[in-house]
Amino acid sequence: MCTPSHFKIEVLSEMYDLINAHSFATVVSHHQERPFATHIPLMLRSEEQCLYGHFARSNPQWMDIEGQEILVIFQGPHCYISPSWYGTPAAVPTWNYTAVHVYGKIELIHDDQEVLRVLRQLTSKYEGADSRYDLDSIDPHFIAGLSNGIQAFRLSISSIEGKAKLSQNQPVERQERIIRELELKGDQEQQIAALMKRSLRGS
Repeated sequence: MCTPSHFKIEVLSEMYDLINAHSFATVVSHHQERPFATHIPLMLRSEEQCLYGHFARSNPQWMDIEGQEILVIFQGPHCYISPSWYGTPAAVPTWNYTAVHVYGKIELIHDDQEVLRVLRQLTSKYEGADSRYDLDSIDPHFIAGLSNGIQAFRLSISSIEGKAKLSQNQPVERQERIIRELELKGDQEQQIAALMKRSLRGS
C-alpha cells in the first residue's frame, strides 16, 4: 500500500481497532496462477497476532492457499471530498479513507473442536451480548453437518500496515471546512469527519 508518512497509522492498537470495527475483509491469494479474492468476516486475536475465519468448501481458494503469503484488506470508512469545500479554486477532487493491510500465511484447521471454537467466537462477536441466539443450543448433528461445508483457517500475521488519508496534507482551516461539510451528510461522511477531528486534536 502506498502510504506517505503523513497518512501512515503508526500505532498498532489503532490498526487493531480498525480491524475489529470493520472486520468484513478481502482475502487475496493466488489460485491457479491468478489473483483470487474472497470477502469474509474475520476475527482478530491480537494476543496471538492471528486472524481466524473460514471459507466455504465449495470455494476453491482454500485448496492451494497454504504456503502462500496472503494479503488481507480491511476497509474502514471512506468518502468523496469535493474541491468546492476548500474555499479556493486551486483544488481538485479527492477521496478520504482508512484501511489496514495484513500479510501472513494461512494454516488450515482440521480439528473439529477448534473449528467449532472459531464458529462460536465469530457468532458471539456478531450476535452481540443481548442476542437470544446460542450456537450451543443448536442440535450438534445439525452443526456438524454445517461444519463439513466449511474450511476453517488461522492466519499468522507477519506484517501489518495502516493508512488514514484524512486531509492531513491540507491547512487546518481547510480541514475544518471539510469537516463541517461532511457532518451535514451521511454515515460514512460523518465517520470520516469524526476521524478528521480526532486527527486534528492529535496534531
